[in-house]
Amino acid sequence: MTVLTRTRFMLVTLIFCLSLFTSSAAEKNKENAKAKSDKSRFEKIELFNKVLFLIESNYYREIDTEKLIEGAIKGMMGTLDPHSAYLDEDVFTKMQEDTQGEFGGLGIEVTQKDGIMVVITPIEDTPAFKAGIKSGDKIVEIDNESTLGMTLEEAVDKMHGSSDSKVSIGIVREGTEGIKHFDLKRKMIKLESVKSQLIDDVIYLRLTQFQKSSSDSLEDHLKKLKAKLKTAPKGIIFDLRSNPGGLLDEAVDISSIFLKDGIVVSTEGRDPKSKEIRNVKKTGYKELDTPMVLLINGSSASASEIVAGALQDHKRAVIMGTQSFGKGSVQTVAKLDDVRGVKLTIAQYMTPNGRKIQALGIKPDIELDELDMAWQKKSAIDSSYLREADLRNHLTATIETPDEKTQRIEKEKKARQERIKRIETRRKQKEEAKEEEEKDFIPENANPAQDYQVVQAANFLKGMSVFKAIDK
Repeated sequence: MTVLTRTRFMLVTLIFCLSLFTSSAAEKNKENAKAKSDKSRFEKIELFNKVLFLIESNYYREIDTEKLIEGAIKGMMGTLDPHSAYLDEDVFTKMQEDTQGEFGGLGIEVTQKDGIMVVITPIEDTPAFKAGIKSGDKIVEIDNESTLGMTLEEAVDKMHGSSDSKVSIGIVREGTEGIKHFDLKRKMIKLESVKSQLIDDVIYLRLTQFQKSSSDSLEDHLKKLKAKLKTAPKGIIFDLRSNPGGLLDEAVDISSIFLKDGIVVSTEGRDPKSKEIRNVKKTGYKELDTPMVLLINGSSASASEIVAGALQDHKRAVIMGTQSFGKGSVQTVAKLDDVRGVKLTIAQYMTPNGRKIQALGIKPDIELDELDMAWQKKSAIDSSYLREADLRNHLTATIETPDEKTQRIEKEKKARQERIKRIETRRKQKEEAKEEEEKDFIPENANPAQDYQVVQAANFLKGMSVFKAIDK
């Protein structure tokens, strides 16, 4: 063996030994870190036991230990994102009602921001919608009891009740003084998730919620309207404004009506390498060639954003309106026992092109303000919607560095300040102009043909058909 060969052999051996040593050291460090973490966990559990013992032995009244522990669990879940929660017996047994298309209550989607209940959107044709409750309203009282300190689930439970029973809701609304009280009558809410009509030669479809069989209903409406037309429709307007979401399966089925193939949505969990992909269903009814506009606004959330993102990435529809809510996280319910459970965020949704929805929302291709045409005037509607990014402890769309987190918080703070400033400016302008005080807007069964955004979408589709005819 030559000197050069021996040197190479010794070098390779040395590198191999060093790699073994490094690997062994890394494993040992990993084990030490785990042992330290386990010790830290046991120390914290011991701290909890000490506090529990002190309360049980020294508090001046007898204590319900189960209530204390449930309170601790709720507090622990409260340190996570706004959509993770502990489900006690009452909430756990009632939570299955929401996506069946029939449930007792008022018909509002709510969330919690800084301990205050905030309306995301009133669901169309429900008691809350008809009474004039609006997106962004803060619910501060339920039956004259303050909601401060209530969990989201407790507040929702108080608003539920038997059909025709009454409930009083106290609302604080930006731009108005004091608490507005609404005396509402609960109803067994039967939601017709799809509404439709013809606007000249354009098909208008509105989906209010993604519930069981919504895709079948949408298909039926499409077929009936196409049968009424003597010629091919000039376009389809798909209205998902103020749609709070619902069942993921229905979002996939509805997207599949308008897409030939490809990905509808994927989910990214704790391990970025582990992804669940939901593809377009290749069988079933298809509507692939008719030009399409999809309308969204700041109250379009969850399943609405999945459909909008899928049709946008596949270039199947032009997205119009205002930026969506940004609820792009995935929750699962884990049973703790027969009567209790935990709702936990386990993943994030991504569009077919890999865009995150969470806290970002879907940005329209064509931004279009909402205008009030119901009062025979074209005045801008306040579209300062509460969005996912406004919620405390909201889950971010990416894993951030400390610098990125600081920049994001500063950016969000600045955006909120600017929004508050715009609202205050509008309020002062109204006062200076001494405008007649506007009556509370009580929504009626609005005619889409008189809706500004729908009219603009219809004009856009008609314009497309004209250009196509010229091109031919």
